[in-house]
Amino acid sequence: MSDMLTAADIAARYASEWVLVGDPQTSDALEVLSGEVLCHSKDRDEVYRAAVRIRPTRFAMLYTGTLPEHTEIVL
Repeated sequence: MSDMLTAADIAARYASEWVLVGDPQTSDALEVLSGEVLCHSKDRDEVYRAAVRIRPTRFAMLYTGTLPEHTEIVL
């Protein structure tokens, strides 16, 4: 999985999955524009474990689906 993909390509290929993106290219607002998919899964914890194992220098974690209503994101 070493291809650089745009955020739209990532969302299309890995619909409703958690995606670990290495070396993300971001906008001024820090929105992910493109990057290298390092891992993807429907299981968030599996992707988190991969991030710990791989230990990428720069990365982003994306969810390409729709979050349930009343879901809160904590950074």
